[in-house]
Amino acid sequence: MQEKYDFGLSAEQEEHAKNLHFNNIVIDLLFQGPIGTYSFPIGFEEKLEGLAAEKHPGNRRAQLEFMRNHIRTLFIDGELSDLYEECWYESGISAGNRQLSLSSRESALLSALRVQEEFDKKPWLTKALRAEDIENAHKENLKAGIISCQETLGLGKDLGLLETLYNFGLRVVQLTYNNQELVGAGCMEENNAGLSSFGIKFVEKLNELGIIVDTAHCGKQTTLDSCRYSKKPVVATHTGAEKVFFHSRAKSDEEIVALAKTGGVIGVFAMPWFIADDPGNSTLEHFFDHIDHIVKLTGIDHVGIGTDWPMPQTLGMAVDFKKLVAVSMGFKEGDGPSTEYIKGLKDYRSFPNITRGLLSRGYGDDDIIKIIGGNWLRVFREICG
Repeated sequence: MQEKYDFGLSAEQEEHAKNLHFNNIVIDLLFQGPIGTYSFPIGFEEKLEGLAAEKHPGNRRAQLEFMRNHIRTLFIDGELSDLYEECWYESGISAGNRQLSLSSRESALLSALRVQEEFDKKPWLTKALRAEDIENAHKENLKAGIISCQETLGLGKDLGLLETLYNFGLRVVQLTYNNQELVGAGCMEENNAGLSSFGIKFVEKLNELGIIVDTAHCGKQTTLDSCRYSKKPVVATHTGAEKVFFHSRAKSDEEIVALAKTGGVIGVFAMPWFIADDPGNSTLEHFFDHIDHIVKLTGIDHVGIGTDWPMPQTLGMAVDFKKLVAVSMGFKEGDGPSTEYIKGLKDYRSFPNITRGLLSRGYGDDDIIKIIGGNWLRVFREICG
């Protein structure tokens, strides 16, 4: 159920915020939900840990992988499927991404099969290939899934495979994750090398196909190069403003302005470790500080939401992910996700708090509608049709 955050709104304002949220298109372009760490029923974690220990005794990495896959199986058509639907509908999110893994060719195939299974087994979930698919889903009280990926390494230099994935439904491609990839340098790379020659061709191919160029985990020069070479709007689906809180995952004012000049959108994430100096005491007010900064810098048309948190993992999984996996993904030791959450957004069912908070910050209706989904919809229409 929704965890209310006290914004000091009147009863009339509360009703107005509710109507704004549920009557308009809401898009989270780094949607890790709808089930998150604090969504699972009582006793679920203990049962899952027991299964994992039985399957892979003494091998914690293998246990984590087993649990991740088992949770996915359960929310597609198992005991978590009703909770999955409940969390999505209570969030009010009209469209959120469904993510492919392109770390290898094998993972690309496997993740595509899993994503398609999600669409096949959930009659209320539709694949968004064009903007009108999102609009129609909202009108018909369905939910839209936008197929995306956060890395390109598994593609190698095979632009034919990229085209195949476009035909499958891929519509948002993050050029790099944290590290160096064939396309360019990620945000954790010291070299700040920018796009490679192949990366420039890759961006051109994304433009040609009608796939959104995402720079969220890209290094500064890679982001600036993408803005220079792309003929279509360039976005950062989930990031923050470096001036508000410095982190390698955030964007400088120069990058934010460059993205906006392409017509793109900067999505603000809900990652406690990346938006404020005390992750254990981060709140939605810190989240809104990043939104305010981007709006002041670029105008209302260039900010959106890409929460990236919470993920569908238990508390134990979250703790051990940070210990055992995060460093291998390019995060510094001790950095990256764990069990903390932004106060006011503990669970995706609390997503209406974002609209409530924007209203409390003095944003007008038209501006709120743009931030919670309208700006993403505009970019999706311009690039994907």
